[in-house]
Amino acid sequence: MRIVRFEDVESWKEGRKLCNMVYEAARHGQFSRDFGLRDQIQRAAVSIVSNIAEGFDSKSNAEFHRFLVYARRSISEVKSQLYVAVDAKYISQEEFDLIYSQADKVGKLTNGFLRFLSANKKSKPKSTDNNQTNQQTH
Repeated sequence: MRIVRFEDVESWKEGRKLCNMVYEAARHGQFSRDFGLRDQIQRAAVSIVSNIAEGFDSKSNAEFHRFLVYARRSISEVKSQLYVAVDAKYISQEEFDLIYSQADKVGKLTNGFLRFLSANKKSKPKSTDNNQTNQQTH
């Protein structure tokens, strides 16, 4: 697959799904009224896709790598906050499992892309030729 824009990056696409799942879960019941947790988990989810997009437009693979590390940290933040949400009974165990699984998927894709960039440390070309297996390596 030829990656020309950040919207072509598989980890961004799956991160977008994760972000939507987080927003949907935080929209209901007690979760919607816990402004601190709700806002924090939503910011972390937005940070994932934002860092992938921002890193994509960087001038080098090394800089893109740095932004993907930030995205990976935000994935961990979302996972941790999901535990708080399920422990507080804001979400069901089933919702937790579904969202956590999506966060894992985004993490694996991001890690695969990090490995790809590490193997190609030279300046980033305008577009990146990359097949799905490079991003999906676990």
